Amino acid sequence: MMRLIVLLAMLCFPAAAGAVLEREIAVEAERLGDDVVAWRRDIHRNPELSNREFRTSEKVAEHLRSLGLEVQTGVAHTGVVGLLRGGKPGPVVALRADMDALPVVEQTGLPYASTVIGEYEGQQVGVMHACGHDTHVAILMATASVLSELKDNLRGSVKFIFQPAEEGPPKGEDGGARMMISEGVLENPDVDAIFGLHIGQQGLAGSASFRSRGFMASAQRFDITVRGRQTHGARPWSGVDPVVVGSQIVNALQTIVSRQIDITQAPAVVSVGSFHAGVRNNIIPEEAHLSGTIRTFDPEIKRQIHEKIRRIATLIGRAQGAEVEVEIDPGVPVTYNHPALTADMAATLRKVYGKDSVYISGRVTGAEDFSFFQEQIPGFFFYIGARPIEILPDDAIPNHSPLFYIDEAALVPGVKAMSQLAVDYLELHAPD
Repeated sequence: MMRLIVLLAMLCFPAAAGAVLEREIAVEAERLGDDVVAWRRDIHRNPELSNREFRTSEKVAEHLRSLGLEVQTGVAHTGVVGLLRGGKPGPVVALRADMDALPVVEQTGLPYASTVIGEYEGQQVGVMHACGHDTHVAILMATASVLSELKDNLRGSVKFIFQPAEEGPPKGEDGGARMMISEGVLENPDVDAIFGLHIGQQGLAGSASFRSRGFMASAQRFDITVRGRQTHGARPWSGVDPVVVGSQIVNALQTIVSRQIDITQAPAVVSVGSFHAGVRNNIIPEEAHLSGTIRTFDPEIKRQIHEKIRRIATLIGRAQGAEVEVEIDPGVPVTYNHPALTADMAATLRKVYGKDSVYISGRVTGAEDFSFFQEQIPGFFFYIGARPIEILPDDAIPNHSPLFYIDEAALVPGVKAMSQLAVDYLELHAPD
């Protein structure tokens, strides 16, 4: 009955087509509320690490096939792409969700908490959706359902991109957005624009935020190997201690941003996230291994930080008689929201969330490989709030925390937002 009413309204009042589609998106998204929560909880309970999203991709592909979409699997290892061809001619818009989880032991105590154990770079680790990618997948699955119901009235096509390895493929492997692009995900048919979202506790459930131009940081991983000379712990003078050298490097790296970079130009971060050395208390080991991340918004500051990391680590090692090797990967570029596209789509977010619940964000030092898509075509990336009302802003739990959780009231508005962005873009750019 609803479909019949919608079709009659659009035939009789063509100028009101946009409002009719908006109402139908809202109705369909609300109808899918229980489904999107169930999908999200199932994915949360069964998380998979980067390039290992086998169960998740199978679940996604099965759902897209059930909607009658053209489905491609095995893109960039485990990626899934679904194509919905609208009933009317027009452009192609892509919607993207990332699928991978993190090597984190969940501590939320939720009834659907993960107890999964996996392997990450040779270590047994807990696995958790500590960054909310489970919600991104569930939201996009529901968005595919909503837009499939509107298929006959879509003025163009929608490509649904379910991406693996956003958190970065394991060392020595390829993957993520860059690999999907190289395998042609933005072609056949060519995509004109792309949208993506990220969930977090930075805002209350039912809110959204964005920033035009540079939004999220460029990020690179660095790895430092310190080679000393192994000896007995009781005779440290007989060797070269890589633990001490590595510790001096960690401390010195913290002076780069605090003392050697003009931070009035743009924010920057250098953090060491892991330090591994030795196997026994009374043996000074041969090697120590450090790994960390660099976050910048300015290409020149990025270049300076890379140079300073190499110089500081190498010279500290030389001063102590150790050999030091520094590797810095290419990483991901700044997440850059196309200004004209952002101006157009901001109106859509305000339509979905209400003008008082949509905010202009400051720069975010988190990073997103969605930025690779934005290097190829105009893209718009935004955040949706999911902080439970009982949590004060200063107590918000950050993504990547073992305690991270979301208010599931954020899911249906996310479905409405992604669906409405696709429809509004197609309407704005469809041929006359």
